[in-house]
Amino acid sequence: MIDGQETAAAARDIVVDFGGAFMTSPEAKAAGKEHGYRGWQLYMTGRAGVLGDVPVEVVEAAVGFFDPGLVRFGWEGGRAVAPLPVTVERYVGVCRAWGRHRLGELAEADRLADLFGAVISAADAAGWPLFAAWRVQPLPDDPPGRVAQLLQVLREHRGGAHLGAVRACGLRPLEAVVAGEGTEEARFFGWRGDLPVPDDDMRARRARAEEATNAQVAPAYAVLDETERAELLRMLGELAAVARRAA
Repeated sequence: MIDGQETAAAARDIVVDFGGAFMTSPEAKAAGKEHGYRGWQLYMTGRAGVLGDVPVEVVEAAVGFFDPGLVRFGWEGGRAVAPLPVTVERYVGVCRAWGRHRLGELAEADRLADLFGAVISAADAAGWPLFAAWRVQPLPDDPPGRVAQLLQVLREHRGGAHLGAVRACGLRPLEAVVAGEGTEEARFFGWRGDLPVPDDDMRARRARAEEATNAQVAPAYAVLDETERAELLRMLGELAAVARRAA
C-alpha cells in the first residue's frame, strides 16, 4: 500500500520537471520576444504577478531560491513592459499552450485533471502564498491546457513546502541549491561571485529538507484512496512519456 507521503515522493520529479517545463519552453521564448520581455521578465512577473502589486522584496521572499538582483531585474523590468494582469494572462497562456502542444496525445487527460484537482483542493495553503494565488486562477476548458495549468499549481504546492523545509533544516536557499542541484543551477538562478561549497552536513540537511517537503505535501495526496494514488502515478508516467515524445 502506497501512502500519501510515498505518493508525494514518487510524483516529485515529474511534478517539478514537467510542471516547470513550460517556463523555459519555445512557447515562453516566443511570447517573451513577441511582447518585448527580456531575460527573466516574463517569468518573474508572470509567475509572481498572481500575488498582485507587491514590493519586489515580497517577490524575493516568495520565489526564494533566486538571486535578489535577478528578481529585481525581472520584476521591475517586466512591470515596465505591461501591467501585471496582462503579463499573468500571457504567462498562463504560455502554460496552456505548452500543454496543448506537448500533452495533446495524453489519454484520459480529463481524468488526470480530476485527480490533480482533488489533490490541489485538499491542500492546506497556509504559509504558501504563491500556491494559494495560483490555485484560484481560472482554468481552461480543454483537457491538455487544464492538465498543464494544474501541474504548475502542484509545482507551486511543492515549491512552497520545499522553501519552508529548507529553512527549517537550517539552510539558506542558495545553500540548498548548490547542495542539491549544484553550482550550475545556482548560476542559472542568477547567483554570482563565490558560492557556498557543499559539505557532508549541508548535503545531509538538503536530504532532510526533501524528506520534510514530502511530509508536508503528503496530506493533500492522502485525500486520494489507494487505487486513485496508483492511478495518479501511472498517469504521471504517461504524461512524462507523451511530453518527451512531443518535444
